[in-house]
Amino acid sequence: MAENTKRSVFGLNGIAGILISIVGLLVILITLMLMTIVTQRHSAVNPYDPTAIRDVNNIKMISVENKQFAFIDAEKKDK
Repeated sequence: MAENTKRSVFGLNGIAGILISIVGLLVILITLMLMTIVTQRHSAVNPYDPTAIRDVNNIKMISVENKQFAFIDAEKKDK
């Protein structure tokens, strides 16, 4: 058997590879957390007005007329 002489501690299979994968996962985590915070802040500032749904029993599962029962944005309703 031939000996593996191309081993390196600082190769992509070693410490550098681990650090690159950890940094990549941390970047993904931070990005998703920031997107979540932005979405929650937008939802807190711009709530929906649930009064547009008058009778839940009138809504059919598959119907074109469901758009009249859809949630109406509170800011757009005031305009």
